[in-house]
Amino acid sequence: MDNRVDQGGWSRRRFVGAMAGTAAVVTVPAPAAPPPDPAPVPHRRKAEPGPRPLYLGTYTSVEGGGKGVTVAQYDPVTGAVTDAQPLAEIPDPSYVTVHPDGHTLYAVDEREDGAVTAVRPADGQVLGSRSTGGSGPCHLSVHPGGRWLLSANYGSGSVAVHPLDASGAPGERTALVTHSSPAPGPGQQGPHAHQFITSPDGGHVLSVDLGTDTVYTYRLDTDHGTLTEVSQAHTRPGAGPRHLTFHPNGRYAYLANEVDDTVAVCAYDPATGRLTIGEPQSSGAAGDATNYPAQFVVTPGGDFAFLANRGDNSIARYAVEEDGARLRLLDTVPVDGDFPRQLALAPDGRLLFTANQRSGTVSVFHVDTGTGALSRAGEPFASPVAVCAVPL
Repeated sequence: MDNRVDQGGWSRRRFVGAMAGTAAVVTVPAPAAPPPDPAPVPHRRKAEPGPRPLYLGTYTSVEGGGKGVTVAQYDPVTGAVTDAQPLAEIPDPSYVTVHPDGHTLYAVDEREDGAVTAVRPADGQVLGSRSTGGSGPCHLSVHPGGRWLLSANYGSGSVAVHPLDASGAPGERTALVTHSSPAPGPGQQGPHAHQFITSPDGGHVLSVDLGTDTVYTYRLDTDHGTLTEVSQAHTRPGAGPRHLTFHPNGRYAYLANEVDDTVAVCAYDPATGRLTIGEPQSSGAAGDATNYPAQFVVTPGGDFAFLANRGDNSIARYAVEEDGARLRLLDTVPVDGDFPRQLALAPDGRLLFTANQRSGTVSVFHVDTGTGALSRAGEPFASPVAVCAVPL
């Protein structure tokens, strides 16, 4: 299958999206002991009364797509989603994120000439847009210090860094690194960077590349915004890793492999940035349809993990055991939608949102914090080609 982005910005990512238990456990060896002062578990805001914003990303250049980033409201107690309004007419904002201070929203422009755009949520003003130096950017994140924006170019297999000024606007790119080694995996024509995030300890940034079956670890120079590669972690050939999510303790992470329909537990050494990928295990998909695992989320307390399964159209629920070193598959829950592209937890971890690309809906589930059980919070909310939903 052709993975290149053509002149109209079409990619395998969109092609896949537009087309049509028994407990399983894997344990990985414990990583090296963490530094004497490990990073604290990130603070999670408790649910507040009254509506909260839910930012929605879409594709604008496909039939039935949206017109840019929209913002809806959700009730943090009932999970009801209402009142979606346009925020900014950004082209193909397939992934959005918010600055740690909450005052700026960032979106990728997933086009051949890729870009990142900053928006002020308070009034929808676009603060600036900058080229990512590559094609088809599909993911971005803000470094915890709030001064650097990290983005992943799927089409060209590269990662970029932009500085952020006091207003939150991005400046000229300070780094662009293409994943030139190792060679592409089976069936791949080149690298395809799918994610670019910061480790919980803040010492390293990691990029997941579907095309090269590799997770790259870099050290980010927080004074100059440059990248230095420090290690590589390789999946088995043809796994097609897509998305990595850390356990709150920062010593383990969970990897969703899109192409071979598996997941893996990874050990992470904060001192060196080295990631060790464990053996593949089941995504929980039934097996009667082609399935593409999309993304993990982990509950704030680190007791449960949830995986979005596109094709099986389910959420796999895992118990997290041995302080993060083991995932035990519990069951799967239908998303009541088609092709759940992305998952997100509300800040207090009591609501789970799925952006269902093909059905153009957002499903919401209550999360039982004691058992991890999911129960649907009303009917899915309609949102054109919903590919990203970010609750604050």
